[in-house]
Amino acid sequence: MPKLNVAPTKSVYLNLKRQLAFAEEGYELLDQKRQILIFELMSRLGRARDAERRAGESMREAYAALRDALVQMGSDAVDRASFGIHYEHKIDLAEQSLMGIRVPKVTVHAAPLSPQYGLGGTSAQADRAMKRFVEILQVLGELAELENAVIRLAQELRKTQRRVNALSKIFIPNYRETISYIISSLEERERESFTIMKMIKDRLGGTI
Repeated sequence: MPKLNVAPTKSVYLNLKRQLAFAEEGYELLDQKRQILIFELMSRLGRARDAERRAGESMREAYAALRDALVQMGSDAVDRASFGIHYEHKIDLAEQSLMGIRVPKVTVHAAPLSPQYGLGGTSAQADRAMKRFVEILQVLGELAELENAVIRLAQELRKTQRRVNALSKIFIPNYRETISYIISSLEERERESFTIMKMIKDRLGGTI
């Protein structure tokens, strides 16, 4: 494992020891963040898949009802009825913070269903199709919110994972290796100093 190119002195040792403690604390915090991001990502991913399934089912039901209406009424009658439909649906977009990440909040305000055309020349399938398409709006809003959140959470998770890996596989091991090297060097110097002092003491004692 490579070590840092620093002088093996006690001041450097104390400084590196402080930096190592800070890095280890940062690693613990980042690892906790990574675990939370994984949990939030998997939770929203599961909900997104459920919303996608529900949206698919609703779309199939809506188009099935529309096909039935076309068969019963004919395309011209369906077109004329559609021109008389006027709904004002609204979508509110906001943001919410999650682990420092700005994720979207989508709220769909679907206008309440009400008679939009005369009963003559229309069928129950036309009403059913209109109702199904309006109901889809809520599910699509939920799906858009979840999919966008999944993308942002996944991006943040990748960045956090890179930082965790850098600390655990490069920064912390290098600092530990360097600290170990400095400790060994300081101990070696201490032994050499002790040996020299003993030799000096022995020589001085021999001349007395």
